Amino acid sequence: HNIKISLITAVHNRVSFIKQALESIKEQTYTDIEKVVVDGASTDGTLSVLHKVLDENSVLISEPDHGIYDALNKGFSLSTGQVIGILHSDDVFADEMVLTEVAEAFANPAVDAVYGDLAYVSREDIKHVMRYWRAGEFSQKKLVFGWMPPHPALFLRRNVIENWGGFDTNYHISADYDAILRYFSQDGFQVVYIPRVLVKMRVGGLSNQSLSKIWQKSFEDFKILKKNKIGGLGTLIWKNLIKIKQFRIS
Repeated sequence: HNIKISLITAVHNRVSFIKQALESIKEQTYTDIEKVVVDGASTDGTLSVLHKVLDENSVLISEPDHGIYDALNKGFSLSTGQVIGILHSDDVFADEMVLTEVAEAFANPAVDAVYGDLAYVSREDIKHVMRYWRAGEFSQKKLVFGWMPPHPALFLRRNVIENWGGFDTNYHISADYDAILRYFSQDGFQVVYIPRVLVKMRVGGLSNQSLSKIWQKSFEDFKILKKNKIGGLGTLIWKNLIKIKQFRIS
C-alpha cells in the first residue's frame, strides 16, 4: 500500500515485557514499519534488551523525560511514517495481521483514523482476558456520552497530529482523552472501525493504580471535557458507566 506505519513505544524499566512487545511487531505480515522507541533512561536492563531486539528500521533514544506523554511526543517528532500508532511497552498486537488490516483501511486517502477493539489481559498470562473493550462504530454525538476509542488500538494519519497537535503534557493521566476529543470532534473527521481486537493490553495501567489516581483521572477528564466544550459532569458519569460492560466477556 506504500504506507509507512510508525509505531511509537515509550518505555521505562520494563525489562520483563519490552521484548514481547517488540517481537509482536516483528511477527506482523505487514513490513513497511518504522519502530520508534523512547526509553526514559531505564536502569533495569531494558536498554540492553532494546539493543538486541531492534533492527535497522528502528529509532532509539534513551534519556530522562517528563512522563509518558512527553516521551510519546518525542516519538512523534522522531517518526517519519504517514501513519502513527502507539504500542505500549506492556502490550502486544493481537495477531500478525493487525497492521495489514490497518494499512488497507488507510489506503483510502480520506481516512484520518483507524481503530479497533482492545482486550485487557493478565500481566502474567496474556491469554487470560479480563476485560474486553468493544469500541463500536463512531459518531460525533457519542462523544457527549463519554465514548472514546481505546487509544492503544488507535492509528492516526500523520497530518492529524501535525494539524491539531500531540499530547498536552499538562495532563498527567488523561492526555490521550484530550487528544482524542480534539481530533474526533473536527468537522469531517473520517474514521474506520475494525470490529475485532487489535491489541492486548496488560492490566495495571497508571490511571487505575490507586484511588488517588482514579480521582486524578476523573478530575483531568472533567477539565478536558470543559476545555473541548464537549459535555460536562453527565458525560463524565456516562464515560465511567459504559466501562461496566467491558467486564462481560463473550
